[in-house]
Amino acid sequence: MEKAKISASQLFILIVLFELGSALLVPLAMEARQDAWLAIFLGMIGSLFLFLIYHQLYSYYPDELPTEYMKKIVGKYLGSLLAFLYIVHFAYAAARVLRDFGEMLVTFAYVDTPLFIVNALLMLAIIYTVRKGIEVIARTGELLFILIYILAVFGFILIVSSGLMDLNNLKPVLEEGISRVLKVVLTQSLFVPFGEAVVFIMILPYLNDSKKARITGLCALVLSGINLTITMAINIAVLGVNLTGRSQFPLLTTVQSIQVADFLERLDVFFMLALVVGGFIKICVFFYAVVIGTASLFKVKKSSTLAYPLGLVILFFSMTIASNFQEHLQEGLELMPALLFIPFHATIPLVLLIIAYIRKKREATNKTI
Repeated sequence: MEKAKISASQLFILIVLFELGSALLVPLAMEARQDAWLAIFLGMIGSLFLFLIYHQLYSYYPDELPTEYMKKIVGKYLGSLLAFLYIVHFAYAAARVLRDFGEMLVTFAYVDTPLFIVNALLMLAIIYTVRKGIEVIARTGELLFILIYILAVFGFILIVSSGLMDLNNLKPVLEEGISRVLKVVLTQSLFVPFGEAVVFIMILPYLNDSKKARITGLCALVLSGINLTITMAINIAVLGVNLTGRSQFPLLTTVQSIQVADFLERLDVFFMLALVVGGFIKICVFFYAVVIGTASLFKVKKSSTLAYPLGLVILFFSMTIASNFQEHLQEGLELMPALLFIPFHATIPLVLLIIAYIRKKREATNKTI
């Protein structure tokens, strides 16, 4: 492990920015139609239980990375395989988020610039930050957190004052009953974005006060969940269900609609800045987990030396995971939850926790004997 520590407030900010990240950008839970906001809110509630699983694993092995304690739980070979699979999963997730933001920048700002160039420039900045370590990532998050929330409050006031919202677009609530919403929760919103917080099992060992880990993580998930719920409700209220579902980037489409006093308009550029900040932190966290996980698994003494080669791998992933953005969205919101997210975010951590609990009980019993 890197010889570094972060505070509870820094962890809180990292989790909030991480969760908002690409979730603000893409249309989430739209299979629930006008109840998408409710599916996101219920997904957030479910994610609190997932985080308690992650935290309990951390409490059993507070000073070790998962790549180390997985070997203790299920044995050297199976543990190494699981650790490797998690590293690949985090690399894939980083590539997905990189593709999200590359596509957004190409669509709205750099129309004539190749996607590869935009992704490569973003990845260079991320590699530089990750090489500096978790403390630098956390401090960067602290600096950018205030900027994002100032823009968020400013944007909310402008949307309300411009009279764009039509709350009738949110009706009827639960038109087809709760079953449709629960299906979306259990297949999508619970795991994307909230279940992605599983990556913080790689970050928690760096917390300087382990007693604050649980409350910090739970509060961060609640705040980010409320923010995403409000954002989706605003998107649907402004654009309507059909346009929100068809839009590649519904929040930016909503912001583009703002027009106050015939001069305050085209504000999407400012909000793109806030979105890129969230995406930057999210990719940094995923990429940092890949770097330190690889260093731990393969016994590399200086993890920063892995940043450039692994960065190139993620850049390559981001360009090859889908042939176009619609295919990329479909893959991430429909196919991957069943194939990757449910096993890696819920099933495997729960099984590891059960085995770890049994092992700890046996160790306690042997000591008393």
